[in-house]
Amino acid sequence: MKYDFIFCGAGLAGLMLLKKMASNGILEGKTILILDPKNKDTQDRTWCYWEKGSGKWDEIVKYKWEKAVFQNNVLSVECLEKQYSYKMIESVDFYKLCLNELRGYNVVWKKESVVSVDEDLDFVKVTTNENFYYGRLVFNSILNYNQIKANKKFPLLRQHFVGWFVKTKENNFNSEQATFMDFSVEQKGNTRFMYVLPISRNEALIEYTLFSPGLLEKNEYEEEIAKYLKNQGIFDFEIVRKEEGDIPMTVFPFWENNSKRVLNIGSAGGWTKASTGYTFYNCDKLTDRLLCEFKKKEIDFSQFNLKTRFTFYDAIFIKVLYHNNYLGESVFFSMFGKVSPSKILKFLNEETSVFEELRVLMSCPKLPFIKALFKK
Repeated sequence: MKYDFIFCGAGLAGLMLLKKMASNGILEGKTILILDPKNKDTQDRTWCYWEKGSGKWDEIVKYKWEKAVFQNNVLSVECLEKQYSYKMIESVDFYKLCLNELRGYNVVWKKESVVSVDEDLDFVKVTTNENFYYGRLVFNSILNYNQIKANKKFPLLRQHFVGWFVKTKENNFNSEQATFMDFSVEQKGNTRFMYVLPISRNEALIEYTLFSPGLLEKNEYEEEIAKYLKNQGIFDFEIVRKEEGDIPMTVFPFWENNSKRVLNIGSAGGWTKASTGYTFYNCDKLTDRLLCEFKKKEIDFSQFNLKTRFTFYDAIFIKVLYHNNYLGESVFFSMFGKVSPSKILKFLNEETSVFEELRVLMSCPKLPFIKALFKK
């Protein structure tokens, strides 16, 4: 059977795009196929982002914080100001919201794994582990890590983590303040930190996170979380649930793999912010931009290019941490210690002027960034 739209993967980017296509009348009278072997009725991850004031996703924001810090054994630096808040969305709420929007449309869901995507002049053939399908337009969110690793021109850092949602007997947490990065943990030659999101005075998400080229053994992450809790004086706790992730931090030009009828989206399309690993906010902006493509007389996704001056900034940052992985703590403290937090957050959201960007770049340690600038 032929479909108007085929979605390979139904994660953040795919469902967000489908929701917006439905809201804008793009799905009216169309046939849609979703290929994803996983159910979307359970909590499997969280997404966070910062923004000023109220936002379009507030109805499903589970928790938010008006204060957040970077810290180590000596310093604590505020990193939220001027109406910024840090928001968390749980995936189960996001899935429910998006899937409810699709009710009444001609959507078919197949729990199959995509094997290949092949484009012809008039259609795209998608082959799965069980069948094959034809689509007029295809949206792919299945990341191919091997493709990135094979291209040595673009260094690959990975933001990898394991998190515990813990519940303690006593009130051990300040529920009004998040911790973006706690560098008090042993660095071991990498950029390693704890990410702490207290959701009440006795509940919190504690994630052991690294920005590094290689992964650890699963038990290493969990041992560090247990050690961190012990160092915080927390001995009596229950692990409510766990989550883990492995997010690519690279300026690899994923968009060059787009073609007339096939668009790579989400992390597979380079929608993850390379220097931070954050994806939700970028997905929101890029799906809005993508809606404009459907207004054109003839769609050609090969023209959907994401390269901007921020790609250049990210490339330098990635090179610095890839070749000097121990520098993460000094880089982040330099930035937040010399430039106002609101400017940094605005910069990381790619919403600054060139003048503001120069101020941020000048706050970074000079020598490693200059070397990265000229390194091939």
